[in-house]
Amino acid sequence: MARSRPASRWTLLFSLVVLLGCMVIPGWTVKHENFKTCAQSGFCRRNRDFADNASAKGEAWSSPYELDPATVHFKDGHLTGVLIKTTANEKVLLPLTVSFLESGAARVVVDEEKRLKGDIELRHDSKANKKRYDEAEKWVIVGGLEVSKSATLNAQAETGFTQVLYGPGDKFQAVIRHAPFGVDFQRDGQTHVQLNHQGLLNLEHWRPKVDRPEGEEAGEDESTWWEETFGGNTDSKPRGPESVGLDITFPGYDHVFGIPEHADSLSLKETRGGSGNHKEPYRMYNSDVFEYELNSPMTLYGAIPFMQAHRKSSTVGVFWLNAAETWVDIVKSTTSPNPLSLGASSKTNTQTHWFSEAGRIDLFVFLGPSPKEISKTYGELTGYTQLPQHFAIGYHQCRWNYVTDEDVKEVDAKFDKYQIPYDVIWLDLEYTDDRKYFTWEPLTFPNPTGMQEKLDESERKLVVLIDPHIKKEEGYFVQEELNKKNFAVRNKDGDVYEGWCWPGASNWVDCFNPAVISWWNSLHKYDRFKGSLSNLFIWNDMNEPSVFNGPETTMPKDNMHYGDWEHRDIHNVNGITLVNATYQALLERKKGEVRRPFILTRSYYAGAQRMAAMWTGDNQATWGHLAASLPMVLNNGISGFPFAGADVGGFFHNPDKDLLTRWYQAGIWYPFFRAHAHIDTRRREPYLISEPHRTIISQAIRLRYQLLPAWYTAFHEASVNGIPIVRPQYYVYPDDEEGFAIDDQLYLGATGLLAKPVVAENANTADIYISDDEKYYDYFDFTVYQGAGKRHTVPAPQEKVPLLIQGGHIIPRKDRPRRSSGLMRWDPYTLVVTLDKNGEADGSLYVDDGETFNYERGGYIHRRFHFRESVLSSEDLGAKGPKTAEYLKTMDGVTVERVVIVDPPKEWREKSSVTVVEDGAKTSSAAPLEYYKQQGKKASYAVVKKPNVGIGKTWRIEF
Repeated sequence: MARSRPASRWTLLFSLVVLLGCMVIPGWTVKHENFKTCAQSGFCRRNRDFADNASAKGEAWSSPYELDPATVHFKDGHLTGVLIKTTANEKVLLPLTVSFLESGAARVVVDEEKRLKGDIELRHDSKANKKRYDEAEKWVIVGGLEVSKSATLNAQAETGFTQVLYGPGDKFQAVIRHAPFGVDFQRDGQTHVQLNHQGLLNLEHWRPKVDRPEGEEAGEDESTWWEETFGGNTDSKPRGPESVGLDITFPGYDHVFGIPEHADSLSLKETRGGSGNHKEPYRMYNSDVFEYELNSPMTLYGAIPFMQAHRKSSTVGVFWLNAAETWVDIVKSTTSPNPLSLGASSKTNTQTHWFSEAGRIDLFVFLGPSPKEISKTYGELTGYTQLPQHFAIGYHQCRWNYVTDEDVKEVDAKFDKYQIPYDVIWLDLEYTDDRKYFTWEPLTFPNPTGMQEKLDESERKLVVLIDPHIKKEEGYFVQEELNKKNFAVRNKDGDVYEGWCWPGASNWVDCFNPAVISWWNSLHKYDRFKGSLSNLFIWNDMNEPSVFNGPETTMPKDNMHYGDWEHRDIHNVNGITLVNATYQALLERKKGEVRRPFILTRSYYAGAQRMAAMWTGDNQATWGHLAASLPMVLNNGISGFPFAGADVGGFFHNPDKDLLTRWYQAGIWYPFFRAHAHIDTRRREPYLISEPHRTIISQAIRLRYQLLPAWYTAFHEASVNGIPIVRPQYYVYPDDEEGFAIDDQLYLGATGLLAKPVVAENANTADIYISDDEKYYDYFDFTVYQGAGKRHTVPAPQEKVPLLIQGGHIIPRKDRPRRSSGLMRWDPYTLVVTLDKNGEADGSLYVDDGETFNYERGGYIHRRFHFRESVLSSEDLGAKGPKTAEYLKTMDGVTVERVVIVDPPKEWREKSSVTVVEDGAKTSSAAPLEYYKQQGKKASYAVVKKPNVGIGKTWRIEF
């Protein structure tokens, strides 16, 4: 990338090294040598060895942990006690708390008494906090901790057990075994989740380092207890070994989902080898992984340690609240029935083994029984996804990098010339002055305000990159303030930590410090981030954090953060602390103007969904990466972070026109829809692609815009109950076992829209699996597909997006193409009604101003549409508030201009009009009805033209 003015020799050299490291050379893949395997991670190897030893001993193995019955107390929904770990030298005391929550979830916390009391000695004169990290919930948990008032001890419990009844109707029970310690969580008398069933509970307690005479061997392998070296960096480990591990078994469950982020299938694979399985555990250690590979348990940029187990008619889940590096092994075992038991079938048990390097055991257990109930209960804890500004669900155009402000304006004009809608254009790091954030490159972006004002003419937005590494340069105001205020991350010796990232030598902002929030807020104000306007939003990248010269491309684990916590304690929540600071900063950049923030983050953890969107990072322009994007986005959605997407077209390499076209047709089904590309790739804005591909891509983007009302309604639903925006097959049909592993098709919200993007080269059909016996209609020509439990071949020539609508739905859309979603605000609606077998349909629409928080005060429209007995009606679902009347007045002129009814009664052929009755109108009116008969497998349809009923009003249309 050419620069417009001289740079220092060091910067030029560093940039050359970085660019050489990022050269787009086909066949390059992730550098495995930069990242640990389990065998190279001391605590992972120790916990796996512990499991292997237990397995080898078989029935002779007994977990060395027991619950002292004399310490057990139950009061106000909390059961407390002390676990005793018996070793050769001592008995270690481990306080236990099991909390039974009003939501039906249960929380299990195990800590270590000595560390709680600070009764340990740190090595190397370290100032690290002596406790196990117990502040993850500050960043993650926002509610749902109300303790059950009805939970009770079961007086009928057997000796050696404590039993607690809890949950709705006391249908849940926790059966706590004293010796060896274990917990079975039951629903309706059947066990669904088991803790320590295999006896793999392992909490590495504190002990002093013993300097043994030369030649004397320790009883255990201590080679990674006190320090550990990888990639030239030595981790000092001042607290010694402190990992925690636990086995969690799901008896009778064959499928487990979740624990993103991995480039893998939705249904997670086994991890102990064998055909089609992984040999490594799934790893969660947020990392900057260059050109990541597919079908891998390798760690990526985000981590949500939330797993669901699913079987017919039942979903359960666990959430492992630990911010340290974590690995999860998965093994499935099948038990054969007693041959004398007639009708009995084999049963699969999924055994998982979780282990983290540090912190305490803090585990939530959810007993469902449905996927929706799991989503809701988990969402009550960690928060539901944000309701973003409306522009954020449109199309985003990005690359590394648009090189000047005139380049941005030219791209903007070309989209208009070719009539391709988009909402947001993005700037990667080259917009800054020598890679210093909160500045503009003076020669290439001399007029940033003029650029943003031009975008604002079409109600478009600008997103710019701001990362957590701050360039170390004398005179740079951000860096000087960072160090003057002691807001930087420090190394193990207490000095400001210095590493390399895009700017060269850099320091890192420590967003764990509460004082950093107000400072970070000030940097985003218009008078400090000069040249920024109200239509500018933020992209937080590299926030794992990425450190080019650090171990595993991140910070040393013995770095120090606010509160004297080591980086090992907080690594996986590090990214969302930056997002939190940015979110607070964007709420009110100008006094009195509160708007919903928009932030994109690469690194994330549970809870990030409240503040940001995410994308799957630096993918590649291959058919494989296109296919992988679907399960990755779906997995994030069921894990509570549904505002997810992947770089359309692939970040690395140059997609051919067929791949790029199919990727756009898939990308319109990502909740976050953005095209992005590496600096060394060819320009590939949609208008640059030759025909017929340009038109096909444009049509796909327009389809996204046509369906924005349905998308926004789905976003709203996710924001109030945690249900994913796009949903996998098992989630919609939890009783259909044939659909449990399907992860290449998806449903949009509750609309009945079923999409199956083409993700294979040269394919011209799509096999769409249908679970139920309802009619499904091709979205474009109303061809009927029907037949439960089988795949239906749908034509998918290159110009077509395979898309069906299930019968029984009413879909709101807008059919007038505009340059941006903001310009569609006052456009009329079309309602598409697909009748089910009973001639009925339902749907909903949610609308607000798409910008402010006025919806929290009643400033929105929420309607439910019914079609029953040849009457289409609109019912108000909203709750009134102080902003209701004002908002309804602004929407008074927005109407329904067209109603399309698919598969109507044949007798409608004789009708020419319908009766329209709007609430409050003195008389009814008539609207023309046109009936269109179709041949063969295509359903007939009817169109009501210009009923002109208000979208925010109560009305009915009588056929």
